[in-house]
Amino acid sequence: MKRLALILLSLAVVSGCTSPANQEEHKPQPPEAITGRSAFQRLYVSAHGWAGDAKPYQLQSQVFGDNKGTDGKAPIWRASFGSTTQHSSKPYMWSGVDSPDAPSRGVSPGAQDNYSPNNAFDVNFLKIDSDKAYEVAQKHGGDKMAGTPVIYLLEWAAGENKLVWHVIYGPSRNDAKLVVDVDATTGEFIRKEK
Repeated sequence: MKRLALILLSLAVVSGCTSPANQEEHKPQPPEAITGRSAFQRLYVSAHGWAGDAKPYQLQSQVFGDNKGTDGKAPIWRASFGSTTQHSSKPYMWSGVDSPDAPSRGVSPGAQDNYSPNNAFDVNFLKIDSDKAYEVAQKHGGDKMAGTPVIYLLEWAAGENKLVWHVIYGPSRNDAKLVVDVDATTGEFIRKEK
């Protein structure tokens, strides 16, 4: 009886190891690029799992591979949230990429840090998405930047009392060829920074 049980157990293990599900190779999914508002909603839900009073203060895209952000979409987005009850901030990242040199696909949290509540914004101000901000920026000099990577930075402009999309043509804000600011509530052109 013991011998029969041992044989059946051995067959179960062997058949489990050779099942079609285990033989399939892991095929990476194609990169997914989404707009800032879509990424923000995913990140906002995760931040509220960390702290119920989490308030956003920044959202930024990152170019990766062939996706240069030229349609208002990006494969990687980072958002930073602050909590007054926790007296700290925490970044979250969304990635739509399967690559060893990119963050893992999905939402992942970062490490907590100090927080100053002065630069947080109310999510109700975010009415215009990054794709619409891109369209506005294209009409104000962006159309002359063909082939240039585009980064999107959303933050509160306290002096103006506005939520602003900075549409950055270049590898970073410091090395930008052009930065076009768009009101994230109304969609109106604000100014060119360079």
